[in-house]
Amino acid sequence: MIRITFIRRNCIGCNACVEAAPYRWAMSKKDGKCVLLEAKGKNGFFNLKVPDEEWEDNVAAARNCPVGIIHLSKS
Repeated sequence: MIRITFIRRNCIGCNACVEAAPYRWAMSKKDGKCVLLEAKGKNGFFNLKVPDEEWEDNVAAARNCPVGIIHLSKS
């Protein structure tokens, strides 16, 4: 399993994560920031465990993020 941690409050809404993994990321029409789909959030930090098959796409999302707010770890 992979754990994705996303610091949403620092998101600038560039859409890079959505382009890399559109099944896992989306843009919010409400505030223009990205959303980690199905994640649980607390104090601006969102966490989600996903299958190993999503590793490559989410690594690309993290690398492409200009503000470095997407972090991945294998558990």
